[in-house]
Amino acid sequence: MSTSTGSRAAPRVLLDAAALTGCRRRVHLDHDPSASGAPRALPDPAIEQRRADAAAHRARIGELLAGTWGGDWASTWPGGATGPATAEGPAGVPVAAASDGEASGPPAGSRAARAARTAELVAAGTPLIWGAVLPLDDDRRGTAELLVRAPGGGYVPLLVVRRRITDPGEGARTTAVTDPWPQRARHDPDRKVRSQPRDLLALAQLTRLLEAAGWAPPEPAPRLGGVIGLDADVVVWHDLDTGHWPGGRSTLEEYDVRFADRAAVARSAAAGGPALAAPSRITECRRCPWWPTCEAALESADDVSLVAHGETARLLRSAGVATVAGLAGLDPADPPSELAAPLPGPPFGDLVALARARRHGLAVARRVPRVEVPRADVEVDVDMESFGESGAYLWGALLSLPGGARDGDPDPGYRAFATWDPLPTRDEGRSFGEFWTWLSGIRAAARASGRSFAAYCYNEQAENRWMLSSAHRFAGMPGVPTEAQVREFIEDPCWVDLYGVVSTWFLCAQGKGLKKIAPAAGFSWRDPEAGGENSMRWYRDAVALEGGEPDPAQRERLLGYNTDDVLATQALREWMSSDRVLEVPLVTELTDLPV
Repeated sequence: MSTSTGSRAAPRVLLDAAALTGCRRRVHLDHDPSASGAPRALPDPAIEQRRADAAAHRARIGELLAGTWGGDWASTWPGGATGPATAEGPAGVPVAAASDGEASGPPAGSRAARAARTAELVAAGTPLIWGAVLPLDDDRRGTAELLVRAPGGGYVPLLVVRRRITDPGEGARTTAVTDPWPQRARHDPDRKVRSQPRDLLALAQLTRLLEAAGWAPPEPAPRLGGVIGLDADVVVWHDLDTGHWPGGRSTLEEYDVRFADRAAVARSAAAGGPALAAPSRITECRRCPWWPTCEAALESADDVSLVAHGETARLLRSAGVATVAGLAGLDPADPPSELAAPLPGPPFGDLVALARARRHGLAVARRVPRVEVPRADVEVDVDMESFGESGAYLWGALLSLPGGARDGDPDPGYRAFATWDPLPTRDEGRSFGEFWTWLSGIRAAARASGRSFAAYCYNEQAENRWMLSSAHRFAGMPGVPTEAQVREFIEDPCWVDLYGVVSTWFLCAQGKGLKKIAPAAGFSWRDPEAGGENSMRWYRDAVALEGGEPDPAQRERLLGYNTDDVLATQALREWMSSDRVLEVPLVTELTDLPV
C-alpha cells in the first residue's frame, strides 16, 4: 500500500481478529507511534472482569474436553494446563516448572513456546489441540481454543466464547459439546444460530492462517469452524463458504475485504503515512481506551457524530454536513438533497433538534406541550438486578398509594426479594416466587377494591426476559407463575415501561438511560459509583463468588442501589406528571433560543 512521500518504511503489523469488527480509527491509533503519549481512559474494571470470566469459562471447557478425550486431547500450555498460570492452572491443574538447567528456547507458556508446541502436535496428528497458536502470516496472527483434526487430514478451528450463540428455534448445525467433530454435526431441531459476526470473522482469520501454514483440510473440503458458547451445551458449526453477508458474500469473502482494509489502515499508521481512518463517534467509543483522545478531537471539530452516530454521521458528512452547528442550522423538514441514501436511526427532524439541544446544553426537550404518563391509585416501581447470564438475584419493588391508603393496605415503601446464594441457584426461584406472589397480591387487592393499578419499570426488556425465564426455569416452585401468567401481565396496560414514555414524549440529547434522564427530574443516586457494571463487582463480593466470606456491606450497597433505581423511576414519573416538566423547552422552541 502506498503512503505519502517521506513516510517511514512500513514495519510489520500484526492484527488479531478483533480488529475486523472494531473501530477503524482504533486500529490506526493502536499502530501509530506518534499516538503513544495521547490520552487514554483508565483500565475499566468491568472489562477486566469480563476477560477473567471468559478465561475461566474457557478453562472449564478445556477441562471437560480433556477429561472426555484423554490421550486424544493435548494442550500447548505448560504441564497440559487449560490456560496461563504460575503455580496452578485456572482450576488447580498443576503446571510443570522449568528445571534450573533449562535455559534454551522461549520461556514456558510464552506465545513462541506455545506456537512451537502447536507445530509439534500438528505434525504428530494430535486429534484435539488446545490453546493452539498458529504461525504468523503477513499481517495477521491468531490463537484457537481448539484445533480439531478433520477426517481427511488438516484441522478446523473451534472458539470458546462467553456469550450466547443460539436461540430457541431450529436449523443450527450442532454436535454435543463433548463431541467436537464437525463430521458429526446434525440439523438441530431445538436451536437456531444467534448472529455473532465477530465469531464468524474470527473463524475466518484462523482458517486463513491454517491455509497459509498448510494445516487446513485439503481442497475441496468445506471450510468449517465451530463455536462453544456460554451455555456450553453444544458446538455450533459454521460453513464459512456460505453466503451469510450482504450481497451474498461468504464469511471468507467478507473477511478478506475487511482484513485488507484494516491492514491498510494499520500499515499506513505504523509507517507515518496518511491516516486512513478519522475519528467518529460509534457505540464502541463508550468502552474504548482511546475515547479521551477521540473525544477531544471531535469536540474541537464540533463533529456531527457527537449527535448523529455511525453510518448516519458518514452519510451526513458525505452530504456536506460535517458539524453539529451545521446540522443545527438546517430546516428539520428539509433533509439535504445530497444524501446518498436514507438516514438510518432517528428521523432527520429529530437529528436537527438533537443538534440544537446539544448546542444549548440541554439533556432533554419536550416534543409536546403536555406529557402523558399513565398513573394509578396504586403504583409499584419494579427493578431487577441480574448477574450476567447466571440469573436474577434481586427483585426490588417500591409501593406508593397516590389514590390514598385504605384499611388493610400494606405500608408504602421499598421491599427487596433477594437470594444471596451464589448464582446459579434454585433459591433464585424462591425469591422470584415471593416477589410474584407479593406483586400479584397488590394488583388483585387494588382491583378488588375498585382502584386502578400500575407497575412501572425502565426499559422492560430485562425485567420481561427474567420474569419469563424464571417462570420457565422454576416452574412448579411455590409462588412461581406459569409463563402464560407472566405474558398476561407484561401484555397488560398496567405494566408501564417509562423508557417508552420518555422515548415518545422527549428528545434526549445525552442518551435515554435512566441515569441520564432522572437527573433532569431532580433525582440523584446516593452512591457515586452506582451503575450496572459496578454492581457486578459488588455482587461478587456480596456472595463470595470467588471464595472467602460473603461481604454484608456489599449486600447493603446492592440493596441501596436497587432502592435508588426504583426511587428514580418514581421521581421521573411524578416529574413528568407535574408542572415542573413545563420548564423543559419544547423542541419547536429551540430555534428561538440564542446560541
